[in-house]
Amino acid sequence: MMKQLVFLVFVFSTLAFGDIRFAQPEPSIDKPREVVMGISHGDDESIHHGLSTANNLLKFYGPEKIHLRIVAYYHGIRTLLKSEKEIALRVRALQQYGVEFVACGNTMETKKITPDQLTPDVEVVSAGIAEVIERATEGAFYIQP
Repeated sequence: MMKQLVFLVFVFSTLAFGDIRFAQPEPSIDKPREVVMGISHGDDESIHHGLSTANNLLKFYGPEKIHLRIVAYYHGIRTLLKSEKEIALRVRALQQYGVEFVACGNTMETKKITPDQLTPDVEVVSAGIAEVIERATEGAFYIQP
């Protein structure tokens, strides 16, 4: 009797929590999901959570079906410092899959960070939060893990 109950719970759970149904139009190479992510906290947990979220999105959609820009501002600028060896390694790996990283120029000025202190291939914009707003206005989904 107990085995039957466990089996029924398993079957119900599988049916109730099926795979995600894509919204239309489904993401494609020609029309990938547009996503902009903000990282504003500089602690290890927040940074690694943001980078793991990016990795999970790449795994779910496939790198060819998502266009992801990660904007680092305020304390989150630490994400893009090449002196942060472990974090920089993860950033470089995500860049290999097409993830774009953007640094906030205002934050860099406030914290006295120069472009040569950033991980290579990071774009610098004048205001990180304005970058987030403009990409969202263009239709990108905004997430902040």
